[in-house]
Amino acid sequence: MITIKKYVMSVLVENHSGVLSKVAGLFSRRGYNIHSLTVGVTGDPEISRMTIVSIGDDYMFEQISKQLNKLIEVIKVIELNPDASVYRELSLIKVSAESNNKLLIMESVNTFRGKIVDMNEKSMIIEITGNEKKISAFIELMKPYGIKEIIRTGLTALQRGSKLED
Repeated sequence: MITIKKYVMSVLVENHSGVLSKVAGLFSRRGYNIHSLTVGVTGDPEISRMTIVSIGDDYMFEQISKQLNKLIEVIKVIELNPDASVYRELSLIKVSAESNNKLLIMESVNTFRGKIVDMNEKSMIIEITGNEKKISAFIELMKPYGIKEIIRTGLTALQRGSKLED
């Protein structure tokens, strides 16, 4: 029986132009979807870390992992197990905020340990970080107030403990 699940991959790559395109192309050529992708430079400016989230089966993950490792620019590919890793996402949410509901929104923001990063007489922009469930729960809580815009970064993750990936 084929089991479909979410795979989170940490991919260390050389930090130069064209690498992101090669990695994304590898997925698209095989018909696999990237659920989310975050990229940032590591402590070494010559190396970037990609956190790639994809949904599929073990065969898909194995094939993608093998193909990624064949790319010259790829230094290392590991699967990040949710029990042995820290996953985080950032979201900015612009919510309608009239004078009669600002305090209620602010209480919700405080409960979720978020920050109000911009406010005017008709709206506020809220910054929330956490796991995907926390972000989704906060978005659901804000829907009755009227969400104007949302942006989510996608997952970023690191392996727990003292073991280094790179």
